[in-house]
Amino acid sequence: MSAGSAKSLDKGSAPPGPVPQGLIRVYSMRFCPFAQRTLLVLKAKGIRHEVININLKNKPEWFFKKNPAGLVPVLENTQGQLICESAITCEYLDEAYPEKRLLPADPYEKACQKMVFELFSKVLTNKKTTFFGGNSISMIDYLIWPWFERLEALELNECIDHTPKLKLWVAAMRKDPTVSALITDGKTFQGFLNLYLQNSVEACDYGL
Repeated sequence: MSAGSAKSLDKGSAPPGPVPQGLIRVYSMRFCPFAQRTLLVLKAKGIRHEVININLKNKPEWFFKKNPAGLVPVLENTQGQLICESAITCEYLDEAYPEKRLLPADPYEKACQKMVFELFSKVLTNKKTTFFGGNSISMIDYLIWPWFERLEALELNECIDHTPKLKLWVAAMRKDPTVSALITDGKTFQGFLNLYLQNSVEACDYGL
């Protein structure tokens, strides 16, 4: 599994070759919350993968053949099939690698998790379990988490001060081995954000 800390590829770079056998490739960016969803699922399910980071401020010309919108994440498998949009990539991974399912097999339970994902901000007061999908961590938690991870760096922790159930969820998520393995410290994210808001092509590689 290649490190997600590799420098990003930018305009003028050579496109990567075919995806090696036994791996799946994810086109990512180190600070992108949408790409982090996919990385969390890859890590949680133990899927062997390689990460190709893309400079979103100076995108390689070839990347638009992977996703005409020029956005991450994008999955590419050994057959050259491409999957875009973070929620779709996560569901694809759960179905393509079924050994450890993050979504329930039961269609109704799966639909319930998706409904909670769409409406999670409205159901906090009715949440009776530690995690949004039940008593153990599941897909919905990984899909929501990246934005909460960034609250501290954005100095917005007070947003959850008056929601004890949400604070308990945040604390439980931080203890999860998958989340802790992929977390970005607040100072590094702030450094990235400062450069990103200046439209700097160096933003995506901040800290490397």
